[in-house]
Amino acid sequence: MDFTKCRRVRGEINIPGDKSISHRAVMFGALAEGTTEVSHFLKSADCLSTISCFRKMGIEIENGGGILRIQGKGLHGLTAPQGILNAGNSGTTTRLISGILAGQPFTSRLTGDASVCRRPMDRIITPLTEMGAAIYSDQGNGCAPLTLHGRPLKGIHYHSPVASAQVKSCVLLAGLYADTPVSVTEPALSRNHTELMLTSFGASVTSKGNTATILPDPSLTGQRVDVPGDISSAAFFIAAALLVPGSELLIRHVGVNPTRDGFLRVIEAMGGSVGKLNVSTQAGEPTADLLIRSSSLHGTVIEGAMIPTLIDEIPILAVLAAYAEGKTVIRDAAELKVKESNRLDIMVRSLAAMGADITGTEDGMVIRGGNPLHGAVIDSHLDHRIAMAFAIAALAADGITAVVQAECVDISYPGFYDDLQKVTEP
Repeated sequence: MDFTKCRRVRGEINIPGDKSISHRAVMFGALAEGTTEVSHFLKSADCLSTISCFRKMGIEIENGGGILRIQGKGLHGLTAPQGILNAGNSGTTTRLISGILAGQPFTSRLTGDASVCRRPMDRIITPLTEMGAAIYSDQGNGCAPLTLHGRPLKGIHYHSPVASAQVKSCVLLAGLYADTPVSVTEPALSRNHTELMLTSFGASVTSKGNTATILPDPSLTGQRVDVPGDISSAAFFIAAALLVPGSELLIRHVGVNPTRDGFLRVIEAMGGSVGKLNVSTQAGEPTADLLIRSSSLHGTVIEGAMIPTLIDEIPILAVLAAYAEGKTVIRDAAELKVKESNRLDIMVRSLAAMGADITGTEDGMVIRGGNPLHGAVIDSHLDHRIAMAFAIAALAADGITAVVQAECVDISYPGFYDDLQKVTEP
């Protein structure tokens, strides 16, 4: 798909529902008693994979009138799956559902596409095994496909070597089926959607510093969940409006959870104009309308505890840094090497192909911004965030930027290109 420079970005837009929250609404709704109704659910390929897995375990899920309805069967109501559970491209589905499957009274097999089957699963196999789970990598390489023989679990206090909401959530969900409380301590606080939503469903979850603790065997009750707009998706439109001169864009009802808003804090540090309007909170999840105006950006340093709050936004931050004046340093981001693709290496190679002065490091990159960028052929490597990042990079670059396999955006944002067209003026 080809992209070219645009004259300005104008108007207002509603971003699709948050992917992380949409996944969890289905999972927790399935484990609750009664009906859970979800509005603004993200109907992306990843979230549909989660629905498919729970349907195979006997959960009725219907979508009508813009509302997703999950008929929960309680914490112990899942049935042995009909066939292999396929998580598709979704690492969130794979890791979170493993915590649930570890405590079930049946055996299940879990797989995904080629990308998921390359992603490291030892990071969940280790704590689940410590809890007494029987979970095995079928190929013996620490990756999916996985086989899980459900059995009673024991409580542990797990010190995770990585700040990962997927790892933390997997262990907390297994903790629902443990005999004593389960705690997870991270080196830095990762996104806390699991803690907030499980609490709203009736679980006893406490957080202190970087440690989350859950009590076993709660009684979960179906809820109404209004999914806020996904800040990781909004980031691309924020970047577009910041980069293109004369732009002003309003993005409605975006989730601005403090464990996810690192992108906005970095934009502020770079001199970007992003205002929050109509701030509100539902079930612990803050939302706001975001008003973005084009801005002259300058370099900054992105590192440490900030990284877990913006890990998915680093590709588009690298694009912004390439257009900003001065040097931007990104470090402590080695986790990007094991996402849907090796995002660190791909961003460095692809931005360099567009004329950016960029150098890769072991755990990040150094970008000396301000060079004019030009079009290039960009291989998305079937990574949705790479494809979207370079669609935005093209809006301020000379010439044509061709993104190969651009349709991979359906993983998280099926209408991305239509929405981009609505707010860009050629």
